[in-house]
Amino acid sequence: MNLDTLKSLTLLYVEDEVLIRQNAIEYLSRYCHKVYGAKDGFEGLKIYDNYKPDIIITDIKMPKLNGLKFASTIRQNDKTTPIIITTAHVDTEYLLKAVELQLIKYLVKPITSEKLKEVLQMACQTLVSNNVGLIPLNTKTHYDTLNQTLTIGNTNIKLTHNELLFFDFLVKNRQRTITYQEIENLIWAYEGMSMDALRSLVRGLRKKLKGEFIKNVSGVGYSLYINGD
Repeated sequence: MNLDTLKSLTLLYVEDEVLIRQNAIEYLSRYCHKVYGAKDGFEGLKIYDNYKPDIIITDIKMPKLNGLKFASTIRQNDKTTPIIITTAHVDTEYLLKAVELQLIKYLVKPITSEKLKEVLQMACQTLVSNNVGLIPLNTKTHYDTLNQTLTIGNTNIKLTHNELLFFDFLVKNRQRTITYQEIENLIWAYEGMSMDALRSLVRGLRKKLKGEFIKNVSGVGYSLYINGD
């Protein structure tokens, strides 16, 4: 499985041991667009709610909220996000729970780069098989987050570099409003963002999208509006 798919994906790594978490995040950041770290299940749930990562890796034994309860909470409303569990050992109880929660892999410690690479490949395969990356904006317009392509009907719509950065970020954070500061950090981090440049970018995108999908939230930023028309 080609790991290039991960370049457009986000990942959440939940682990209470600081060194393990830091090393894993450093390695995973070589492949993924963004890697979030959390020290326990409660912090992991906050990050999940805010950013909806594409892949989740979590330890089992953690303070406050363990990995299985964390995964169980997510599975109440999310049946598709690949979840990988890390553990010092595997027993029958864990294996049965893994089946119930539709976890794709147990990663037995010590965590190595080879093991992480293997589970990344499995997660990618799961996402592709489930077609999870395909986001319908309406019945004719779709955005593929895995391949970063926008289609209207059977036509691929060509986006500029900045349009793609903006729209991809907007889609991946479609559950919330992305702020002006986030947009500036994403596209104009060095030269600074002018509102004229931002409006021009949004205007060009709206024209290509042929629909009212990008909504301005006055004084805050932009959000994505998805409808079924």
